Amino acid sequence: MLADIVAELAIHGKEPVSFLLVAVPPLTAATRGPRSTAVSTAVCLGLQLWMAARRAGHFAEQHHVALYVSTLFIGIVSTAQSWQRERTEQHLVHAHSVAEAMQRALLRPVPRSLGPVRVAGFYAAGVGGTLVGGDLYDVCETPFGVRAIIGDVRGKGLAAVQTVAAVLGSFRVSAHEWPSLRNLAQRLELSIVRNNPSGDPGDPELFVTALVLEIPDSGDEVRIVDRGHPPPLVIGPRGVRQLGTSPALPLGLGTLSPNGAQATVHPLSPGEVLVVHTDGFSEARDTSGAFYPIQDRLAARFGGHEAPEPEAVVSFLREDVEDWSQTTENDDQAILALTVRCTSKTKAGGHADP
Repeated sequence: MLADIVAELAIHGKEPVSFLLVAVPPLTAATRGPRSTAVSTAVCLGLQLWMAARRAGHFAEQHHVALYVSTLFIGIVSTAQSWQRERTEQHLVHAHSVAEAMQRALLRPVPRSLGPVRVAGFYAAGVGGTLVGGDLYDVCETPFGVRAIIGDVRGKGLAAVQTVAAVLGSFRVSAHEWPSLRNLAQRLELSIVRNNPSGDPGDPELFVTALVLEIPDSGDEVRIVDRGHPPPLVIGPRGVRQLGTSPALPLGLGTLSPNGAQATVHPLSPGEVLVVHTDGFSEARDTSGAFYPIQDRLAARFGGHEAPEPEAVVSFLREDVEDWSQTTENDDQAILALTVRCTSKTKAGGHADP
């Protein structure tokens, strides 16, 4: 509007420049509310009338009247579009708030400390603009020690989110009730079966790879049930090592393996950091297509040094994988880092029966 007024004054009304004001209402509607758009329309009409009156015989001339009507019509439509845009923005804000609430309900913030264990975690959905994807994790303190789960749902969309909700809901209840880690995993298996309504075949490829972990109060070992998930890593004074497991079929496919999963037990020294992750980290690719070598990168960063804090490990992996990955198809990412603080029980070297 200012540019049009300046042009009008500079040429002393010799050429009609008021037609440029027709563009003002749509531009206003793109960034302002309906009230501001209506006001801008009224101001533009007033300026057009003023500019036409500066030239004799132009005020009521046919082309100028058509210009007034066009500006009014465009202003009305622009005001309606501005109102609709604000409604859409409010709906998106509400939807985002609901998604945030759902994420907090499904993927609660990881507590910094549980019993003798310090914890750090990170989660990111692979699809841009979404908060919840197909990865899952949780940590809780139970009568049997600190238990944790990390998993990756094979599948996408609403079915994957429903499966995440079913597994995490079952874990948060069953982790406090089942002394056996193997039986706990079988209970999680049952939650997936019950999540599919009777008679609904669902996605035949919908299953969950998962690690179920337990660190007893003594803090001197970690017990692991592996349901087809990438194995854990441990960072310590001796470098970075991979813990052996007894892999079984993923959750949701357990009926194909009647023997179930066996728990493995590994010693864990105070200060060592246990790292579990989903394949969003280990399968990130660089420009040449090479997978991210998570164990080698951790060894290069933390090997031979004092045991790091869990937060430092998580922060390093987040930034390093982002620098490494050059693919446009990002996967969900979840990671947990756990370490046992030195307590009187860990110094005593207590031991529990797995």
